[in-house]
Amino acid sequence: MSPINNITAAADNAAAAVTGSSGQTAFKVESPYVRYGDNAIESDYMYDTTIVSRDAASGKLSAKPTKVHYQFQTSTKVGRVGLMLVGWGGNNGSTVSASILANKKGISWETRRGTQQPNYFGSVMLASTVKLGVDANLKDVYVPFNEVVPMVHPNDVVIGGWDINSMNIGDAMRRAQVLPVDLQRKVYDDLKTLKPLPSVYFPDFIAANQEERADNIIGGTKQEQLEHLRRDIRDFKQANGLDRVIVMWTANTERYADVLAGVNDTADNVLRAIEAGHGEIAPSTLFAVASILEDAPFINGSPQNTLVPGVIALAEREGAFVGGDDFKSGQTKIKSVLAEFLVNAGIKPLAITSYNHLGNNDGRNLSAPAQFRSKEISKSSVVDDMVGANSLLYKKGEHPDHTIVIKYVPSVGDSKRALDEYVSEIFMGGLNTISVYNTCEDSLLASPLIIDLFMVTELMTRVKYRLTPDAAAAADSQKWLPFHSVLSILSYMLKAPVVAPGTPVVNALAKQRMAMENILRAFVGLPPNNEMLLEHKAFH
Repeated sequence: MSPINNITAAADNAAAAVTGSSGQTAFKVESPYVRYGDNAIESDYMYDTTIVSRDAASGKLSAKPTKVHYQFQTSTKVGRVGLMLVGWGGNNGSTVSASILANKKGISWETRRGTQQPNYFGSVMLASTVKLGVDANLKDVYVPFNEVVPMVHPNDVVIGGWDINSMNIGDAMRRAQVLPVDLQRKVYDDLKTLKPLPSVYFPDFIAANQEERADNIIGGTKQEQLEHLRRDIRDFKQANGLDRVIVMWTANTERYADVLAGVNDTADNVLRAIEAGHGEIAPSTLFAVASILEDAPFINGSPQNTLVPGVIALAEREGAFVGGDDFKSGQTKIKSVLAEFLVNAGIKPLAITSYNHLGNNDGRNLSAPAQFRSKEISKSSVVDDMVGANSLLYKKGEHPDHTIVIKYVPSVGDSKRALDEYVSEIFMGGLNTISVYNTCEDSLLASPLIIDLFMVTELMTRVKYRLTPDAAAAADSQKWLPFHSVLSILSYMLKAPVVAPGTPVVNALAKQRMAMENILRAFVGLPPNNEMLLEHKAFH
């Protein structure tokens, strides 16, 4: 059993423990279109969209409002859930483990500014609110994001995982040098009992400077390694009495795998390539495939192309969930806000130059060219959809210059420095320059994303839908189906969102959050939030 989940709040700290438990909701919807049962919430939902066509002769656009009738069924039984981290002994894995433990036990610690209480700041699910509606006096009413629908709470999670280094999680936390020393002292005894499982190590996929850490390795062929990982997931689930396991890659950035016909382009080819031990099957691919075959959702938190076409096809065939890529924690999150603001304001970004340096093991690994290239690709696509949406500013094929530089500077540790310059064309050919300097505590920004990704992914395993294109027709005769295997609802937390084949990629942060919020509202039959505020504008 994982000590993380079996530690109860000490009696003297019970009042200080961060409150919250799995399955809580802040309200009940009073509507004939919402039904609360013993084990599920069902809702009828009219999805309003607009279908646009263009007249071939005149070129004139025609817009037709359309309604699609959806029904959603959300199981209210959260159950007992486990999180297995690949790279558990790294900065992110050790930090999130220590932080959940501190929150669960209500452990406070001393800083130069006084006593600090544990919290989940930085988690959009646990530390932000959403507008529920207005009260009788037309005042806005807000509720916690994680209490719109029943969700798992991190205080109830069982944590485990793998790492190529055998160091226990307590010593790994100390090595990371992320958390304050007083907090480290208070959680160390619990964390030192946790040891990561052996992991998969292919030297060709990560930087050569990681070899010295690789003392905890699964041997054998790639097929044998795959079977080993599958057993690990099954054993972890059984030993801890879990209803669901979610696997998340928070290990080193790998180089990009070559996508080759006959190797990783289809589900069957991926499985055959693993059996044959092909060189373009990455460690992260083995973890993804093992998770899919064990019906454990897999999330890729690094920038490499783990979710190659064959892996996505396998997930679709098996009815499993996958998501990725790359935790969106600091510099890129700001970029997805600023770029959207500029383009939506009618200002034309001409050049975006991004530089950052960091000194943790992630930075050390990224000092190798092949691994840096993976990160460069994931960071560079963040403005594409915003640019593509404004044909008044950008001609077809036109794009801002976008340069990304990452340097390894050991002395700064986990405190990454990010510098960005935005040069934009404004009115009458003028130029505007915005410079941003951002100090990012890398793992303290990434750890809440791990929690959010885990929470939303777990929710999606309990949701089914059915629909009819005819808004007036009943959907009851249709079969309940899960959402698509690629969880694009996770895009808010990810730099380079992976989406279902043939569907649009959205990088604009406000749109991503709006989508996540309104999808959760739909699960309980509420209309999407908007900021029209007609009740404050159209009245006498």
